[in-house]
Amino acid sequence: MILLDGKKTSNDIKDEIASEVSQLVANGGKKPHLAAILIGDNGASETYVNAKVKACLEVGFSSTLVRLDTSVTQEQLLAEVEKININSDIDGLIVQLPLPFHIDEMKVTESILPSKDVDGFHPTNIGKMALNLPTYLPATPAGILELLLRYNIETSGKHCVVIGRSHIVGSPMSILMARNTNPGNCTVTLTHSRTKNLNEITKTADILIVALGKAEFVTANMVKDGVVIIDVGITRIKSDKTKSGWKLLGDVDFKGVKNKCNFITPVPGGVGPMTIAMLLKNTLLSSKSNLY
Repeated sequence: MILLDGKKTSNDIKDEIASEVSQLVANGGKKPHLAAILIGDNGASETYVNAKVKACLEVGFSSTLVRLDTSVTQEQLLAEVEKININSDIDGLIVQLPLPFHIDEMKVTESILPSKDVDGFHPTNIGKMALNLPTYLPATPAGILELLLRYNIETSGKHCVVIGRSHIVGSPMSILMARNTNPGNCTVTLTHSRTKNLNEITKTADILIVALGKAEFVTANMVKDGVVIIDVGITRIKSDKTKSGWKLLGDVDFKGVKNKCNFITPVPGGVGPMTIAMLLKNTLLSSKSNLY
């Protein structure tokens, strides 16, 4: 069993980006600039955004963090997005999810210029991804592809089973794994909460990508020997065995399945760090204005 080390791989990518940015600035170019909008004081969102701001500093990017109160109206939020849209110094914009219930997430997503949508969530960018045109790939699926590529995992002709159909991970992942490219060329089965006989389907998977949000949902009796498992889930549960009083669990029972896997991502330290690395990669791409 080989661990797919997202922490190490993401650091390698950040080193590559930092080197490119250094060269860019030395040649008279401007630093790539990523802006983030954070609403309220959700602890997890605060952690994610702070990690993104820190990563920007590490690779030599400029960053802007706009903090808004949970009472912000949709019109006020859209006005903040528009300010960033028209700011030519800013290359990428992310609006940290989840949003308060009174705000329409899709309207906010659609309000971001596709050229600055480094999360890869805008319908224009999703459409380009589906047509295999150059675009910003959603950061988490892009990070998974990068792990598969850098660990030389064969995907062509393999059966890839995806559990979860979210617009952020599951659905785009199913499209990307089926593309005529590397990584890709898989036969893909997309499963979800209404799928019948899920255990029988997962047992046929050569590559299993789990993005369900249910702690330790996938157990040893659901996978075959030699499988490659990508665990996207992360659930925080109380624990009296850690200093913080919490521990993080993935969607896969790691201890139960590890002896059946050829490759598996740990939680934490697997897909999470890759998401931030690919967000930086998209922002660098935006700063070069290659796509729009």
